[in-house]
Amino acid sequence: MRAGRTAASRGGLACRVMAATPAHQPAQDGADRLELVVDPARPTGRTLLAGGVEQSYVDLADLTYLHFEYVRRMAAVADLAAPAGVPLDVLHLGGGALTLPRYLAAARPGSAQLVVERDPAVVELVDRELPPRPAGVEVQVADARDAIASAPTGAYDLVLADIYRAARMPPHVATLAFATEVARVLRPRGIYLVNVTDLPPLVFTRVQAATLRAVFADVCVVADRRMLRGRRYGNLVLAAAHHPDRLPVARLHARARRDPQPGGVLHGPALDTFIVGARPRTEP
Repeated sequence: MRAGRTAASRGGLACRVMAATPAHQPAQDGADRLELVVDPARPTGRTLLAGGVEQSYVDLADLTYLHFEYVRRMAAVADLAAPAGVPLDVLHLGGGALTLPRYLAAARPGSAQLVVERDPAVVELVDRELPPRPAGVEVQVADARDAIASAPTGAYDLVLADIYRAARMPPHVATLAFATEVARVLRPRGIYLVNVTDLPPLVFTRVQAATLRAVFADVCVVADRRMLRGRRYGNLVLAAAHHPDRLPVARLHARARRDPQPGGVLHGPALDTFIVGARPRTEP
């Protein structure tokens, strides 16, 4: 989910987006209403809205196009997790419009990807209105915690979590116990990626980083520089791995600097400073 972007919060652009021809009729009403709308600035782009909040973006003409900044940051870690083109076994917690599964299917053909999405209405809408699922992508309707609990040990190279309900991360997927279960299903060189939305002074992110630090030997935070300085509300990506120095931090720094929205990486002593005083979350 992308932070801070609703149909009502985009000023002049909001009128154009909401006036754009819907790609379908809304699947639900009120806070849970699902819509796919055409991007007026990119006619082949489709934005999935849930309750008016941007959830996912897919370009029908280019499934490797990544519109949202935090998705590009997650993709950067996935790109650097293994040599280019090598297939990976991937678990996605939170499906949306399948933006990252589509990207990885193109970037790493032959990858086996399981997508866990709790809302069957999202799955039905995406299957009906967007391009078919790529080869190797399976979708399961389930809660993320239940899916992790039932997953085999050491089954995945990547676990990506983008789990939101009513624009908030559910508490039961933000605990030490949940992170421990994710660690169990990852292979020794596996990487866990989490999308977090937060606002200054980034208390939730600090707690999540401390929680991951209690389970994983290597943790970093990647985000817009303004986010890391505590100047705005938005998204941050946390990455974690079993072994020290597993995360490609130097190359992540380079990718983050080159992004259209330049970012930074907190790791090592910088991360120590960032999480001072934060304690791992033990209860939902």
